[in-house]
Amino acid sequence: MATQAIAIKKKKSTSAIVRKVLLYVLLIIIGIIMVVPFLWMISTSLKEQYDTVKIPPVWIPNPPRWQNYVDLFTQQPMLQFMLNTIKIVFFVVLGQLFFSSLAAYSFARIKFKGRTVMFFFYIATLMVPGQVTMIPTYLMFAKVGLVDNHIVLILPAFFSAFGVFLLRQFFMSLPKELEEAAEIDGCNPFTTYYRIMLPLIVPAMLTLGVFTLMNTWNDYMGPLIYLTTPEKYTMTLGIAYFKGVYTTQWNLVMAGSVLSVIPILVAYLCAQKYFVEGIAFSGVKG
Repeated sequence: MATQAIAIKKKKSTSAIVRKVLLYVLLIIIGIIMVVPFLWMISTSLKEQYDTVKIPPVWIPNPPRWQNYVDLFTQQPMLQFMLNTIKIVFFVVLGQLFFSSLAAYSFARIKFKGRTVMFFFYIATLMVPGQVTMIPTYLMFAKVGLVDNHIVLILPAFFSAFGVFLLRQFFMSLPKELEEAAEIDGCNPFTTYYRIMLPLIVPAMLTLGVFTLMNTWNDYMGPLIYLTTPEKYTMTLGIAYFKGVYTTQWNLVMAGSVLSVIPILVAYLCAQKYFVEGIAFSGVKG
């Protein structure tokens, strides 16, 4: 009997090891599939123009052409495009964090008539495709003379239904006793929000900040529609300069893509701990 039990235990242990090995193999394969496009992007950014269209493809350029990164800045004012993008991203992230957190605190902690209905309709705007509001929004900004201005890309991005929803989940998970203690100490609602509640949702704020940074940094449609002066172009439009009707300088396009990925990658790595925590808590609590 004991021998049979030991055999069953060994069989289960072997089966668990096999499952774990298969899982790791599957994850490694998926990881390789995810990394291959980035490796190809880096490889192409270091190639000669004629090497980018070779069949079979050349994975390792010999020798690597670092001059592509120099040409990126000499053929087009890429530095100006990067500064324009950084300016837009900076103000959009700050504005969205402020207004989204303020609205989320109001919906989560302040009781007023019609709060639930108002929040429902506000969140329902997430189901409206951006293409539906594209033309009316353009006409509205054109009438007030804001077309070809960075303000037209910054101001509408301050208000995010997704940001309000994400931060509201965090505010609702905080104990009510904090507000009661603050009220006893003489704090008004804004002081309670700013000094007590806001520091407690830092993970959610960083999560929203990373999402906003990625969306704004990679935005192509907005600048394409609203900006007409080349000096005001963002990095995404600057990279598109190298795509022509009859030929495309893929090595320079990929070099620009590599540079555009670096800030997002750095931001994610710096906020990774809080990013994962923010996603976990927003999905579990509330």
